Amino acid sequence: MIRPYRLAGSLLLAASLSVLSACSIFPKPEVVDVYRLPDAQTPIAASQAAPVAWSLRLDKPMASNTLNSQNIAVVPEGNLVSNYKGARWSDPAPALLRNRLLDAFLQDGRVQALSTDDSNLQSDYELGGELLAFQTHYNGKNPEILVQYNARLVRSSDQRIISSRRFEVRQPLNNPQVPQVVAGFGQASDTLMPQMVQWAIQQGQAQPQR
Repeated sequence: MIRPYRLAGSLLLAASLSVLSACSIFPKPEVVDVYRLPDAQTPIAASQAAPVAWSLRLDKPMASNTLNSQNIAVVPEGNLVSNYKGARWSDPAPALLRNRLLDAFLQDGRVQALSTDDSNLQSDYELGGELLAFQTHYNGKNPEILVQYNARLVRSSDQRIISSRRFEVRQPLNNPQVPQVVAGFGQASDTLMPQMVQWAIQQGQAQPQR
């Protein structure tokens, strides 16, 4: 005859072993740090020129699967594409860059009728293109941030490309650790944004105004 207290003890032991077994089967979840693209260290000064008479919609650029994700991409050598372990962007890279560009246009102030492809509002022009590179790139032993953006300004009424330009920024890195890499992406964006804003406004203003 099995006594009740012995039966209860056996059941408790079996339950404990089951829990320990389950803990050993399922790995601990990876701890991931989520980074946003840093704000501009030197905000664009508000333009003293008169506001333009046209509206502009900012589209997220198209990108490869590698870049259209929250992974922070790195090319350590040759054609090998990897990403930083334990670190992610807060949004996919195309959205990060589009939102940063929106901030730059707002700071400049000349285009006051701004929207994005998230709202899909009607506009006179659309600014988009392809994000070709948004990654840490090792040039020999010296890492750098590489951003390549093939930009297109399109007239919304007939989808005609009125101007296109390829932008490229390389930002050297003194420290390959992730926080410094993220800061490097911010510095590269500081260089890129004023160039894109100025180019887009010049091209829009060069078109016949209705």
